[in-house]
Amino acid sequence: MNEDVLPVETTETRTSTFPQERIRNFCIIAHVDHGKSTLADRLLELTGTVDPREMQEQVLDSMDLERERGVTIKASPVRMIYRAPDGQTYELNLIDTPGHVDFTYEVSRALAACEGAILVVDASQGIEAQTLANLFMALEQDLEIIPVVNKIDLPAARPDEVAAEVAALLGVDEAEVIRISAKEGTNVEQVLAAVVERIPPPSGNPAGPLRALIFDSQYDPYKGVVASVRVVDGVLRMGALLRMMSTGADFEPVEIGIFAPDMRSTGVLGPGEVGYVATGLKSVRDARVGDTITEAAHPAPAPLPGYKRLKPMVFAGIYPVESDDYNALRDALEKLQLNDAALTFEPETSQALGFGFRAGFLGMFHMEIVQERLEREYGLDVLFTAPSVAYKVRTTTGEELTIHSPAQLPEPTRIEAILEPWVRLEIYTPVEYIGPMMDLVMKRRGIFKRQDYIDQRRVLLVYEIPLSEILVDFYNELKARSRGYASMDYEFLEYRPGDLVKLDILVAGQPVDALSVIVHRDDAYRKGQKLVSRMKDVIPRQLFDVAIQAAIGKKVISRATVKALRKDVLAKCYGGDVTRKRKLLEKQKRGKKRLKMVGHVEIPQEAFMSVLKLEEE
Repeated sequence: MNEDVLPVETTETRTSTFPQERIRNFCIIAHVDHGKSTLADRLLELTGTVDPREMQEQVLDSMDLERERGVTIKASPVRMIYRAPDGQTYELNLIDTPGHVDFTYEVSRALAACEGAILVVDASQGIEAQTLANLFMALEQDLEIIPVVNKIDLPAARPDEVAAEVAALLGVDEAEVIRISAKEGTNVEQVLAAVVERIPPPSGNPAGPLRALIFDSQYDPYKGVVASVRVVDGVLRMGALLRMMSTGADFEPVEIGIFAPDMRSTGVLGPGEVGYVATGLKSVRDARVGDTITEAAHPAPAPLPGYKRLKPMVFAGIYPVESDDYNALRDALEKLQLNDAALTFEPETSQALGFGFRAGFLGMFHMEIVQERLEREYGLDVLFTAPSVAYKVRTTTGEELTIHSPAQLPEPTRIEAILEPWVRLEIYTPVEYIGPMMDLVMKRRGIFKRQDYIDQRRVLLVYEIPLSEILVDFYNELKARSRGYASMDYEFLEYRPGDLVKLDILVAGQPVDALSVIVHRDDAYRKGQKLVSRMKDVIPRQLFDVAIQAAIGKKVISRATVKALRKDVLAKCYGGDVTRKRKLLEKQKRGKKRLKMVGHVEIPQEAFMSVLKLEEE
């Protein structure tokens, strides 16, 4: 352990709080895979927060899913005690944030609990899409930015070039940009020194009524809802009756403490400090992210500004494979929603799949993570339907409806116009991949807006494109065509009318509502044909012919037939009268005809998944 560094307090409870002028609250922001979690590991090592024997990679990424995929999904807070070169001891509260575009809301919540941010940029890749998106969010919150160029140990590193880029972007002197290697630990001490010097201490009234902002929460079966909080005014103590200002729920805290990085009880949190409150509340609806905690006896006159509610962009049906798991799925979604503010859901039913939920997500990666968490953390076997975006429908009566699934679309005769969401898409790419990038976007109805050269090697392409076109595999295709060098970011623009139709899939003459998709009329034939061909491969053969059709309204645009299994009814006839053979064949024919009328086709999960893989070819 570094001798200039103090370990985190090990006492079970503290009677006083840390002096405000020696508290620093900051987060680490960056594009995906630029080294945020590795830098956090080095800071924890340097401050002696984690015992060297317990040290492992990505300490703050506690979920198995985060470790496997190498991405941060949840913002993770941790307290470090640091003795600066001037001999003063400081309390540093760090929040490690995600970098993926689908988890931007995690970053925005973390920023609200901080006074400063460390902006990490990869020395070989330079400024990327999410670097800028997260930086602008931090500047909106008026945070102090500490620019850091990471991975200077890489053979392809361009530390001086990238430092000049970052300095120009922020309008600061190049000497202020710290060049480090988080993996090797080079110059990481300078980052800690810069945090103490440049980031201002928190302001807040220690004697005022308590106001603590909830920036995250999770559910514990023994402690109830555990809220991650940043105390702004007053002191949070055990024994006081506390109140949620928006829901009005009163509770007495079960435990108050800090993240070090595991939960450690301290019994008190002062102004400017970051920690947790175990509320004991059993209902997840009583403790919302963005709410303000105050004392019931001396409530604050006004709550802190919370977070604007996020609008989900992608919707999909979630159904339990076993119908008995419906209640367990509802409970699991409620607990996930507490930990994930962007997830929304409401009950829905499907003829093919029974009872389930229509859930809203921020993007495909977000949807994938929710699916894996339901399966791993809650042991549920679930089926997700094809994702779709939220459309607006103008009816002939002048009404405007918002629909989240193709099944909600009114009759064609009642529709005047269907409006779809459009986004502003920014692609950062090396110059040599401009052609493949343009080809990719133009094929998906993208409208070119402008092209800006960032430097001699990299260019920014700006497009407007329907959100539905970049949902499924656009990001994978972007990475494949640019050998992993291009990056993207998008933001919602507006709803625009489009020539859109509902594509229905009929199996044995019955429409399967969960397989319906809303597509552009020009794409309907191609998508219908592809979907029918795929379904033919995944639907098991029956004892009768099964017709699979794609239709727009009453018009069938594509068809395939899954041929019947043929049982050899003549196996026992070794010659003899031919009429006997004819009788057996006629009997088989009548049986198949009857089966076709009453037979039920079981549709396997792969059929629903095939809708997702339409674009792969």
